[in-house]
Amino acid sequence: MKFIIAPDKFKGSLTGFEFCDAVEEGLRMVFKEAEIFKMPLADGGDGTMEVARHYINGDKVSVTVNDPLFRPIEASYLYSKGTGIAYIEMAEASGLKLLKDEESNCWYTTTLGTGELIVDALEKGAKEIILGIGGSATNDGGMGMASALGYRFLDGDEEELEPIGGNLAAVRKIDDSNINPKLNGVMVKVACDVTNPFYGQNGAAYVYAKQKGASDNEIVLLDQGLTNFAEIIHRRFNMDLQKIDGAGAAGGVGGGALIFLKGDLISGIDMVKELSGFDTAIEGAYWIITGEGKLDEQTLSGKTIDGVVISAKRKQIPVAALCGSVSISIAQQQAFGIEYVASIVRGVGTLQEAMAKSYDNLVNATYNFANLIK
Repeated sequence: MKFIIAPDKFKGSLTGFEFCDAVEEGLRMVFKEAEIFKMPLADGGDGTMEVARHYINGDKVSVTVNDPLFRPIEASYLYSKGTGIAYIEMAEASGLKLLKDEESNCWYTTTLGTGELIVDALEKGAKEIILGIGGSATNDGGMGMASALGYRFLDGDEEELEPIGGNLAAVRKIDDSNINPKLNGVMVKVACDVTNPFYGQNGAAYVYAKQKGASDNEIVLLDQGLTNFAEIIHRRFNMDLQKIDGAGAAGGVGGGALIFLKGDLISGIDMVKELSGFDTAIEGAYWIITGEGKLDEQTLSGKTIDGVVISAKRKQIPVAALCGSVSISIAQQQAFGIEYVASIVRGVGTLQEAMAKSYDNLVNATYNFANLIK
């Protein structure tokens, strides 16, 4: 009998790895001889780097790069010499988490440091780069990232522009005559879980720039800049970014990566499933057990459990979800396609108490589930 344990983390409580251990413990109490495969997953958000490290067997590489305000910082990424795969999280070099509240303003920030991480991976021999683009502090359309790779962005006087969001409107020409030749030998996948267009009312600036410190007036100007940048790109590369879902992700890096890295946009959970060989590993499974801290309507679109259910449905494998809290109806559960759902919380107490007991509660919930299906 084969079980797959494939959770996301319980944020602030259990890692995906700890979830796997707890569920295995509960299963072994009932199914002592079962085959149990532990496959922690993630959807491109917090914790994805550690999950990716598990599957690519990569080493953490630290590099001095530019932060969003052009200051030197140490940033890390994962690299597996054996497979030639690099996993880079944009937030490590160009993330909002790197700035104080009063420093945050995507009119002035750059993705240059993300590009410098990519360059370092290319120099180490990377053949595949996976770029996670969540948590950015930027709205530069990927201009900074591209600058690190040798692209030059020129104004009407052929002067090179500083690669920040505030200069998008001034771009009149893109010079790609001196780009890093190693870009030609690498496959780039961009983990992207939003569908925003490049510009407009649902685009990068109007939806995300306020939380990155831009004023209302700057948001209007940033959107105009993205519109101009897209027009320049359309003329130069014959690609209309506005027609591509997700081009507006991370202040336009979704679109910039398509053009400047020749990357493909994929969902975060699909990226992790591919890294782990998930769809092959689940063949012949009796049950898949998944979970995350909170099961709600948001889970139904692009999150880890959604990705698990999609794969399970293709192979007609039932899915059980053991979660910290559950706030979906039976009708939603049925529509979603989860066979068994349970909150692991036991007794009455505070959120802090419930989180502290998560491991033991999960073992108990798994034991009860296993008895139910034996």
